[in-house]
Amino acid sequence: MEKKISIALIKEEFKAAAISELPFLIEKYREDDRSGVKTLLTKANRELEKLEAEKARIEALREYEEKYGEYEFIGGMDEVGRGPLAGPVVACALILPKGCRILYVNDSKKLSASKREELYEEIMEKAVAVGIGMVGPGRIDEINILQATYEAMRQAVEKLDPKPDILLNDAVTVPGITIPQVPIIKGDAKSLTIGAASIVAKVTRDRLMVEYDELMPEYGFAGNKGYGSAEHIRAIKEHGITPIHRKSFVKNFLTDEA
Repeated sequence: MEKKISIALIKEEFKAAAISELPFLIEKYREDDRSGVKTLLTKANRELEKLEAEKARIEALREYEEKYGEYEFIGGMDEVGRGPLAGPVVACALILPKGCRILYVNDSKKLSASKREELYEEIMEKAVAVGIGMVGPGRIDEINILQATYEAMRQAVEKLDPKPDILLNDAVTVPGITIPQVPIIKGDAKSLTIGAASIVAKVTRDRLMVEYDELMPEYGFAGNKGYGSAEHIRAIKEHGITPIHRKSFVKNFLTDEA
């Protein structure tokens, strides 16, 4: 009688397998009636079901890319950093290849920092073009955050090469851009291209705030990313504002003593 492979070894085999290899392993061990193996098979099947569900979600996320499929270069644009007390507002405009599918792309706020970093690398590798626009605190104070956001978005589009034939935007129509624009409410959760832009914008800004944290560690920028956390506000009261603080924002949170 042939001796069965130990469950511990089978478990290691499943653990080491790429998800594309799971169907082979499921078939290989489907006749094994040991409860431990059955548990591994059940888990593997669930992983495959989740993958199929994610593929279906991504197909749904391509609704607008398909709707405007007659255009050769479809751009997506989003911004991050409208609300913080410190740091710039950052916009990203990008173009993905026709038919591109990147699993797990979503509104950047719905993703973990590690997942955003992972997706950032894949997006940057696959994108036809990526443009980043950035407007700092001084300019935000000068023209207000809405106009600064528009300015960052225009910068991002100007940096794209090739230029998009149409732009899918998260909720806004940006003045001063002659390219046709499609504003989509909650677009970062409804369009693959906008979602990808939101991830690139978020990672770009977060990395910058981590660099600021190294220069000014007392403000906790690596953790709060410039937003008005209780710890951040306490640090401002104790240490004062920095060159990267938005004076027009800080005054809404602090007394004249700050």
